[in-house]
Amino acid sequence: MKKVLVALDYNPVSEQVAEAGYKIAQNMGAQVCLIHTLADISYYGIQYPHFLGYDGYNEMTTDLSLISDLRKIAEDFLQKAAAHLKDPEVTTHLAEGETSRSILDYAEEWKADLIVMGTHSHSVLEKLLMGTVASKVLEHTKIPVLMIPIKKE
Repeated sequence: MKKVLVALDYNPVSEQVAEAGYKIAQNMGAQVCLIHTLADISYYGIQYPHFLGYDGYNEMTTDLSLISDLRKIAEDFLQKAAAHLKDPEVTTHLAEGETSRSILDYAEEWKADLIVMGTHSHSVLEKLLMGTVASKVLEHTKIPVLMIPIKKE
């Protein structure tokens, strides 16, 4: 195995996932790339007109400065995560879109040999209604996946 893609979400448990993925890659002499996905960020900046008695914004536009700010925050998160590993060879990739699809697409593009990601303790209802990113990746991947179990204390 030559390339390990480590998927991180914006959650403190990502530190454990990054460190575990990096350690595995080191043991195999593999390259590491940290990936983070911004889910359809255009929705965050939509300004809606008056509706349901609410006086919203005057026209339906996307606040481009908000989108730019979200990207900067995500890029900063990835850069600091890479710096935390103290290895200048670690690369990063910021994706946008549906999280599981973005991870799978980039893993294929980058020719990853292994995807490392964490699992969170979600409620049964949340899993039933939305599924989880991890289960969606597992369902559609052609690349081996290592799951790092993360439990809330």
